Amino acid sequence: MKKIAVLLSAALLALCSCRPSVGHRWTQERAEQWYADHGWVAGCNFMPSNSINQLEMWQAATFDPETLDRELGWAEDLGFNCMRVFLHHVAWEVDREGFKDRMNQYLEISDSHGISTMFVFLDDCWNEACSPGKQPEPAKGEHNSGWLKDPGILYFGPCGSGCEYAEDTTAIVTLLEEYVKDVMTAFKDDDRIFAWDLYNEPGGGQDPHRYYKRSFPLLKSIFSWAREVNPSQPITAGIWHPSLGEMNVWQIENSDIITYHTYEPLESHQHLVDTLKKYQRPMVCTEYMARTQNSTFQSIMPMLKNENVGAINWGFVAGKIQTYFSWETITVPCETEEPELWFHDILRKDGSPYCQEEVECIKIQTGKNEQAL
Repeated sequence: MKKIAVLLSAALLALCSCRPSVGHRWTQERAEQWYADHGWVAGCNFMPSNSINQLEMWQAATFDPETLDRELGWAEDLGFNCMRVFLHHVAWEVDREGFKDRMNQYLEISDSHGISTMFVFLDDCWNEACSPGKQPEPAKGEHNSGWLKDPGILYFGPCGSGCEYAEDTTAIVTLLEEYVKDVMTAFKDDDRIFAWDLYNEPGGGQDPHRYYKRSFPLLKSIFSWAREVNPSQPITAGIWHPSLGEMNVWQIENSDIITYHTYEPLESHQHLVDTLKKYQRPMVCTEYMARTQNSTFQSIMPMLKNENVGAINWGFVAGKIQTYFSWETITVPCETEEPELWFHDILRKDGSPYCQEEVECIKIQTGKNEQAL
């Protein structure tokens, strides 16, 4: 999933910015005022350490307020004020009211720590199929072995050496529309929610045919559903890959605020930020920080703060998703209990830092060091 920021910047500049927006996109003035009211945000993509995926986090049997409270308390100690959190329609489908109750419990806990939330609905990354109930244990030495696409195989059909698309997607699209509207309507005026991230890395299968035939139409649909609900919070979907040029521009021109992912080093990341400035919208980087890619807190976070771009890295407490292992371990698992150089994540399970220097850097940028004086 390498993000090539320079190529992405070039692709964006090459495409015409003349397509109509869906529904009622926020005006530039409204978006800027909203961001000014919130101030600079910093945080991470949050999955509690005892959950391997979205279902284990949100299902009634494994939803764990105690762990959430403890780990979000550690985030508060770092000065983080926003977490990006993935949902899953299957957890909602089997227990609709309970799911929303647990979302509210999560928001109560996060708000008690001064942390707002960016919820994510759909996702094109990782495992295609899922089932409710007990989730698998982590694969030894492997990065994010249990993470789930949503809707995955239910919409795209099975993908192995080639994609065999599901012939009739009417039922799953209808269900997804009901899911998105039900959840968003329940929380549309909840000021504990920072924003709605509608679709994580659409086209993540790296198959252009899949992207054009399925991901892009679904992306357009979920924006339309969200506009019908008309939440008080902004809606967005982050750009992430240069090969998806037309879709990247569509995402930018239909999002209330601009979000993006890049794990590139400082120079490339800065170039992408400079390119996106032309759209004159508040920006939040919703994925960065991969140490082996030279995307580090010490290099990237000060730049993002200086540019007033929100900074939400991937990974917090090392746990079942094992994202301290690199992407390469998906095909060649690591043979040691942990790598010498962690890929993502900040804290160990006991709350101690992987790298004290990083923690000090984070606290300086969030102002937590000043608050302690």
